[in-house]
Amino acid sequence: MTNSEDQRLQLEPNAQVQNIKVNSIKANPYQPRKTFDEARLEDLAGSIRVHGILQPIVLRKTINGYTIVVGERRFRAAQIAGLEAIPAIIKSLTDEDMMELAIIENLQREDLNAIEEAESYRKLMDDLSLTQQEVAQRLSKSRPYIANMLRLLHLPKDVADLVKAGTISGAHGRTLLTVKDTQKMRDIAKQTVKESWSVRYLEAYVNEQFGNKIKKTNSTEPKMKPKMIQQQERQLKEQYGTNISITTNNKKGQITFEFKSEAEFKRLIHQLNDKYNK
Repeated sequence: MTNSEDQRLQLEPNAQVQNIKVNSIKANPYQPRKTFDEARLEDLAGSIRVHGILQPIVLRKTINGYTIVVGERRFRAAQIAGLEAIPAIIKSLTDEDMMELAIIENLQREDLNAIEEAESYRKLMDDLSLTQQEVAQRLSKSRPYIANMLRLLHLPKDVADLVKAGTISGAHGRTLLTVKDTQKMRDIAKQTVKESWSVRYLEAYVNEQFGNKIKKTNSTEPKMKPKMIQQQERQLKEQYGTNISITTNNKKGQITFEFKSEAEFKRLIHQLNDKYNK
């Protein structure tokens, strides 16, 4: 739990675990997560059938029963497992507490992607009228980190979907945002996926193509190149016995052969001529 969540869920000295009927429990209406991985729920349900629920969920009492504060995934798995009642702790919380805790719990998911994380920060700001600085303080993060994540929400939907699917990373997405032409951004995103570009290579490519001032990293050139190009360089190096560099620029490319003497130059020319004349 984060510090803010832990503070709100500190249990009273006399707090007790109670067995609450599953059919009297409802989902948190402020839960930002609308879909759950069915396969993982089935796995958890199988574990619950064997071992039971090891950690009680947290509920708030309502007029018509109970509302989940923390533990909706355990609750759904318990339903699949066929449990009639589950262990729970009852807490007195405000609607604002419910909103915040639901979002914070969502942020702690293992499978959370960068877009969902950014959406959670935006929801905290919108629902609770918080500034970026206030969100940062509540979640023990820096304000620049929150601001950088929120930038991802400006990506076109099809590019954002690539981040959601894990096809490209959030860092890829932030780099693509420096391309102001939306169609060019989409084209570069597709090329990034097709050629498995690293973030470093994408930064260098965008900086070269559009003159954006992107922070450069202390990495060597081969690490910045797509895997396919690195593989071709290695094969050519083995074939010709010298360092070879392949560079691409706006759908054009260049292959550079390195030689350190006239004799080595003549050897390379001879090899290339033999290859061409075969």
